[in-house]
Amino acid sequence: MCFLHSSLWIGFNVGRRVINKKYMMEDYYKINKEAWNARTKIHLYSSFYDLDKFKREVKSVPDLDLSLLGDVRGKSILHLQCHFGMDTLSLSKMGANIVGVDFSEEAIQTAKSLNEELGLNAQFCCCNIYDAPTVLKGQKFDIVYTSYGVVNWLPDLIQWGQVISQTLKDGGKFVIVEFHPILWMFNEEFSQVRYAYSRKEPYIVEESTYTDSENDNRQKTVTWNHGLAVVLNGLLNNDLQVQSFGEYDYSPFNLFGNMAAEKNGTFKVAGKNGEIPLLFSVVAVKPSK
Repeated sequence: MCFLHSSLWIGFNVGRRVINKKYMMEDYYKINKEAWNARTKIHLYSSFYDLDKFKREVKSVPDLDLSLLGDVRGKSILHLQCHFGMDTLSLSKMGANIVGVDFSEEAIQTAKSLNEELGLNAQFCCCNIYDAPTVLKGQKFDIVYTSYGVVNWLPDLIQWGQVISQTLKDGGKFVIVEFHPILWMFNEEFSQVRYAYSRKEPYIVEESTYTDSENDNRQKTVTWNHGLAVVLNGLLNNDLQVQSFGEYDYSPFNLFGNMAAEKNGTFKVAGKNGEIPLLFSVVAVKPSK
């Protein structure tokens, strides 16, 4: 989970204020890494992540994700944009041989410390996601997994799909559970459409993090709104075969304005009766040669 957790995270509309629509491509990575290094320090002490509870239970991966991943025991997994590793460590505890990758030094340092403290065997690597195949020296995995606020941090989803294809074994599976791009069109109350469904140009904003939106602790971020076609074509153009696609009117996280809790512990947009999709999922496979 990036939110980035998910991360990511992520261009949440909480406190979102567009300050500029022009940017230098070479700057986006530095800007976002600085933001996520700062956010990691905030997230470690937030009630949203509740690190003390996590250390007791080591359980953070939502049920939807687990159902799509299947039995992970003994499987090699690459977790892209892992933030400080809660989901990575949860899957490690479940028996996966897992490597978590993130671009934030603060996040990866924290993930490694948690791994040691919890006595688990997860591995963590700090690098640009686009460099993962090279940094991991061509290592191949049974599963590549990413979730919740990840694609909006990436300018090029064709290159993203290439990373996935290059790191999957033949016959391996890719799983993504992500916030639906329709979400990023609305204001915080889901009462007005303010942003594009999909566009090539980024939004450069100053915003508070999703766990700390009540104070004035803002970071500058660069994010992209990618429509579903952009996501799917990033996979299809790299010879990945889509096995399933899902859309869901709930979120496992209470991150947005105007949300109502359901009896099963999920959250929906209040008063919309399922009219706005909050999540989508894709499962794709790399064909065996």
